[in-house]
Formats: sequence, C-alpha cells, structure tokens
Amino acid sequence: MVNRSDIHYFGAGPAPLPTTVLENAAHVLLNYKDKGLGLCEISHRSPEANEILDNTKKALITLLDIPDDYEVLFLQSGGTGGFSSTVYNLVSIWVEKKRAQIAAEVGDDDDAKVLERLRKVVDDELKLDYLVTGSWSLKASQEATRLVGAKHVNVAVDARKLNNGKFGHIPAEHEWSLTPRTSGGGPAFVYFCDNETVGGVEFPAFPHSLEGDDAPLVCADMSSNFISRKVDVRKYAVIFGGAQKNIGNTGIAIVILRKSLLPPTSKTASPDLLRALNLPVGPIVFDYATVAKNNSLYNTLPIFDVWVAGQVMEALVDKYGARRIAGQEEVSNEKARLIYEALDKYSHLYRVVPDKVVRSRMNICFRVHGGDPEKEKAFLAGAEKRGLLGLKGHRDVGGIRASNYNAVSLEGAKLLVSYLEEYAKSA
Repeated sequence: MVNRSDIHYFGAGPAPLPTTVLENAAHVLLNYKDKGLGLCEISHRSPEANEILDNTKKALITLLDIPDDYEVLFLQSGGTGGFSSTVYNLVSIWVEKKRAQIAAEVGDDDDAKVLERLRKVVDDELKLDYLVTGSWSLKASQEATRLVGAKHVNVAVDARKLNNGKFGHIPAEHEWSLTPRTSGGGPAFVYFCDNETVGGVEFPAFPHSLEGDDAPLVCADMSSNFISRKVDVRKYAVIFGGAQKNIGNTGIAIVILRKSLLPPTSKTASPDLLRALNLPVGPIVFDYATVAKNNSLYNTLPIFDVWVAGQVMEALVDKYGARRIAGQEEVSNEKARLIYEALDKYSHLYRVVPDKVVRSRMNICFRVHGGDPEKEKAFLAGAEKRGLLGLKGHRDVGGIRASNYNAVSLEGAKLLVSYLEEYAKSA
C-alpha cells in the first residue's frame, strides 16, 4: 500500500490539497459539527452554510487585503465560465452607460432615436481587449468572439507572433495594440490571464500600460496563481478563477469585483435592449448583481467545496498572521527558484520552455533531451518510481510540467531537484 506521505504530486489541476484539510474533510463528510449529517447533506440556506460562506470570504479578504469596496462571489462555472460571465456582465454595463449618455443628449422619451444612435455606437465603438499569452487567454478571446462577434474583439497581444507560432513570451508593452482610451470611453474591458497553466507563462507584475485613473476595466483570470503572491486588488475591476489549483477542489469559481459594478452604483442593459442590439443575454447564474444580492446562494451552491477552500485559506491566515499572503509568496518563490536553478544548471539536458523573464512560479514547463518522446517517457517513469507524480505536460504541448502550487511542500520541491540532479548526472 502506498502511503500519502510517500507521494509528492505536481499535477496541474485538480491539484494537491493539504493532508490535514483532507483528513478533516473525511470527518465532516460523515458528521458535520455532530449534527449526524454530512456536510454535503446540509441545506445551502442553513445557518451552518452561511457561516461557512462568511468564514471563507473573511479568510480570502484577509489574505489578499481586499478593500471594503469589493465583493467576493462564489459561482459554479469554473475558470472557463469566467470567460463568458465577464463578457456578459461588463459588456452589459458598457452598453447601459452608453445608452444613458445618449438618452441624456436626445431625451429619454425618444426611445427610437436612442436605440438608433446606440446601435451605431455599439457597432463602431464596442471593443473587448485581450492579451493572448497562452492557451487559456486564447480560449477566453475565442469565447468572447463567439458571444459578441470578431469585430468587437481586439487581440491587443498575440504572443505567438513573436515566437514562431508558439507561446512562451509576453511582448513588450510598447508593442501592444490596446484600444485607445478617450474622454468618451475606451474598451469595455481588458482581459489577461495572470498565469498560463499550459505554457508556464506568468505576468511578473501588473501591466504598466493598464495603470491610471483612466484605465479601462481590467479583468484577470488567476485560476492557477490565486493566493500565491501579493495582489493589489484595487487595480482590477474583476478577478476570477477556478478553485482547483491553489485554493480547493473542483466545483467552484471565485470572483472578486468592485462593488461599483453592482446596483445601485452601476446598472446593466436590459435583456430586451441587448437582444435589440444583437448582443448576448447571459444566464441568470452568471449575473454578478443577482449572485451578489443573494450572497452567492441564488442557486444551490456546493457548500462542501466552499468549506474546503475556506479551510485551506484559514490555515494560511493562521500560519502567516500579519504577513498574510507575503509569507506564502516567499515559499512559492523559493520552491520555484530551486527548481529553475537545477534546470538551468543542466541546460544541455533540460530546456525551460518560456522566456526567463516570464517564467511561471506555479507551472514549470521544460523539455528533456530536446523533447525526445522516449527519453521524456523514461524521465517520467523514473520520477514516478521516486514518488514524484503528475509531471507529464499538458496534452496539447507535451513535455514536462511541475506545478508548484501551495500544497506542494518545500520538501517535495527539493526531492524533485534531487531527481533532476540525479537524472542529469546519469544521462
């Protein structure tokens, strides 16, 4: 029998979870707080469920120092659902702002004229900017194109163009073709994926060109580097991500958004207006205002999944105290440093895929023996014999990928480094 302590799992997601959290989960699945019912059996509208929601929110707010003017939501769509929900919500807000401006000019009572002018504004001005730096941002841009049409989607960055058709770089910001900001507007939002799980590319910092008071709404997918480093939440309109990498198990997505995007501060276009403009009307379970109004309980939320996420984050709060997420960031950086140093030391054997300045701390992607399939298979087999699992690269790109999520211990990272050294010396 293989013991859990003998295994170090580097899978990209679903990812490893802290053993103590899983041990507690095994208990609460059978009997939560001595109620005689398991956590998956209690009502999502019960006092216990509301307490779990509240505690999980508090832990995330504490870790990331989320300001009071931001809301935290839990949805069931995963990160991929975020590709759609951001379009539905932020386009609808953009349209309503334009409608209100036009109505103020021509008069609210002339609906036909307002609609006529609004159609032209949408046709001429609606743009969604996407920074495509990897597989997931590409999928996000493709979903936006599917929903609103190609003419409204501006791929301001396509990293493949500077890298022989492959991802692995982030072009310099002066090469980006962002939609111009004007006194009357700009793009409905700018989207980027903070960490690309498949190709191992991570933005080293918030893009400078998106800073400033006149910056457009910024939406970031942080599925795979959530709670791994400090984030200035104030710079974002929306942050979202699936929980199944650093935070919890598969089943929920987390959204952090400015309350100014919610009623009464902000209003969204009516479904009838969106249909008249040939724009998509989103499912009610994706509507931020509805989810926020109902404390993420508009429909049946998987409370067990929220509980797991809360346990993971509360443990980090207890561990690092006033240092908050900075403590975990130091550990994440150290693990990544050790692994990359070993790979660079034997650069004749190992080739790190992404450019050095955008290497992900979370997903360390490399090739062995120039990508020779049989030799990479042998490398993986040797790793498995040593209890180092989940190192096979994504099916779309192959190679090796060590996902360095929070639950991967420093000991596990050091054991991987030892294997890299051992393999290099015997190759």
